[in-house]
Amino acid sequence: MDELACRAGVSVRTVRFYRERGLLAPPRRQGRIAWYGDHHLARLRTISALLERGHTLNGIADLAKAFESGRDVGEVLGLGEPSEETPVRLTPEELADYFEGEVTPENLASALDLGYLATDGDEIVHISRRLLDVSASLVREGVPLAAVLAAGRRVRTHADALAELFVEVLRTHVPEGDAERLRPLAKSVVEAELSMALDRRLREG
Repeated sequence: MDELACRAGVSVRTVRFYRERGLLAPPRRQGRIAWYGDHHLARLRTISALLERGHTLNGIADLAKAFESGRDVGEVLGLGEPSEETPVRLTPEELADYFEGEVTPENLASALDLGYLATDGDEIVHISRRLLDVSASLVREGVPLAAVLAAGRRVRTHADALAELFVEVLRTHVPEGDAERLRPLAKSVVEAELSMALDRRLREG
């Protein structure tokens, strides 16, 4: 514990306090020796970074519980399945920097539930670089993250319906195995229709 506290730049009393609050996992015990590992050090540094950004210990504890109850990266990403999206690995403090002041336990729980975020050990994985960048841009423009996530949930419903429609059409009318090759055509139709729909709504005022 002394070595862990020294490397993390905190006091032994602080380490004990974090353990008592459930912010730090118990060490691995071997006889009378307690072994702390890199994940304990990473957690201490994350706590310090989040405290510097204005988060409270209660808030950090809630965030930690949300992460630990979230789905792991394999379940969310469906490893081995086809995807055009690029996952992004983040530390909790990097995620806080993307959405400064907006990474609340409620928003985090919503993102985990949507499958935007997953956990992989001490790391967070966002399923899509594009979605991460767009979400962060909207928040910087003044749209609350909660509203972005709520909109994402509605978009997901419509996107699933569109995907089902196109897959059914392609599997019915093109040779087996060509549906994946023709997916760019389906995306182009959706992009064009969305563009025209935005034109209509913006003209309406």
